Amino acid sequence: MNPLPPRTVLVAGSANLDFVVRAAHAPAPGETVLGRELATYPGGKGANQALACARAGGAPTRMLLALGADAHAAPIERSLREGGVELLVRRIEDRATGTAFVCVADDGENSIVVAPGANAALRGDDLPSLDGVAWLLLQLESPLDAVAAWARRAREAGVAVALNAAPAQTLPAALLDDVDLLIVNEGELAALTGLNDPDAALAALRVPRVVVTLGARGCIARDDGESLRQDAFAVAAVDTTAAGDTFCGALVATLAGGSDFQAALRRACAASALACTRPGAQTSVPSHAEVERLLHTAARPDLAAGTPIRIPSDPVART
Repeated sequence: MNPLPPRTVLVAGSANLDFVVRAAHAPAPGETVLGRELATYPGGKGANQALACARAGGAPTRMLLALGADAHAAPIERSLREGGVELLVRRIEDRATGTAFVCVADDGENSIVVAPGANAALRGDDLPSLDGVAWLLLQLESPLDAVAAWARRAREAGVAVALNAAPAQTLPAALLDDVDLLIVNEGELAALTGLNDPDAALAALRVPRVVVTLGARGCIARDDGESLRQDAFAVAAVDTTAAGDTFCGALVATLAGGSDFQAALRRACAASALACTRPGAQTSVPSHAEVERLLHTAARPDLAAGTPIRIPSDPVART
């Protein structure tokens, strides 16, 4: 009997503790805005995506991350472990755990400033064994030379590489050559290609699969020359923090589980929509059961297109 193909997703990247304040709107340059409540949540693009992978189901999830020897590390580790992520932690004694300062406006949009801390200490040779790994999921909150080294090693090992090219920046061609799946939003796509027209920018990229997230408009994708589109799910948005990370994690986990690309896009859009319905980063990531309920409810013929759908949260999945 042939062994089953590998399904594990390895996420290598950032982990932060988010300090979140809600306000009527994000401050403009030189403006001071009086906010309301302040709360802390586990976050960081890498950690959010790892948790989203694990909660999506079907793909065992591991994560390489760096944390300081401080109190900020504890809630991050607890959230990930309780969410089913196997952790490979580099403990950086002389740096603080990464932090992010997030302003969430009343319309659900956010603005974020990140202090990388221990995340900046990750190195190219920190990547663990890739035995049994199907996908390596990366972001750009880690040092770029480390990200490039991880992608190169995965390519040489025959492991598929997914890169969420965020925060936005230009990237070396050699890194993109090692990427199988690129995930960006419209601003990141423009920064990457220097083109403001999404269709032209998609055509300019040599990556086999590219997904462009469009927020409330869903996403568009190119899969080996074929154009795809997935509409968003209408929900009552509360906080968009980690919606993009949830999309990335759910997409890669669904692909690792054996689903086709169009089905993976639909499930990722559903998970991302649910993440907008509750506050925080990792606290907003939905469970597999919640996504299933949304997909089932959205398929009901008695619901008008565009009607906001409210799905009860799964208390077991909350951290």
